[in-house]
Amino acid sequence: MKYFTKNDLLKMDKVKRLNIVNSITGIKPGNLIGSISNDNEPNLAIFSSVIHLGSNPALLGFILRPQERVRRDTYNNILENGSYTINHLPNDLTKNGHYTSAKFGKKQSEFEYCKFKEIFIDQFKAPFVKESFLGIGMQYIESIPIKVNNTIMVVGSVEHIFVQENAISKEGYINLETLKSSGIGGLNSYYKLTKIDSYPYARVKELPEF
Repeated sequence: MKYFTKNDLLKMDKVKRLNIVNSITGIKPGNLIGSISNDNEPNLAIFSSVIHLGSNPALLGFILRPQERVRRDTYNNILENGSYTINHLPNDLTKNGHYTSAKFGKKQSEFEYCKFKEIFIDQFKAPFVKESFLGIGMQYIESIPIKVNNTIMVVGSVEHIFVQENAISKEGYINLETLKSSGIGGLNSYYKLTKIDSYPYARVKELPEF
């Protein structure tokens, strides 16, 4: 078993430290966040930091890296019009999704260059990803600064959910394997998701034999 202290990490080569710390949380969801500027310039970006914040009301959050040195079109678009989409990354399009993280120009659409099709639903402003089997239309609520490393948690409310019909049970459980959704390990390793099992609500008096 390899052992690292905080001091070991601080003394480590930057790239190796980055890779280790980004990998220790395990598999994270692979999502494409779609947004659009008020000048109708679409943007698509890969994120592995989307998290559930609550079900009533339905809230999701995601983390943005520090803003000072790099233009953040996703965040700027969200602040402009308040709308964005979160789309599961299909496991046969992980390479396409990965390259949405390249530093495209503001007027260069990741949809076009990375071969995704943008679709618009009803009057919702932000684009969904046609190739995704689960898309969520989000309304921006607030930004929460994380002062220790100058990142931001963006909080939004779930306004629309589109999900492949055969992937959702009558109880509302969504099978991510059926959806062919991808997971991300570290910054650039992509994984297929395989369902292991489903278990009932855990109660002490109903513990099984392990």
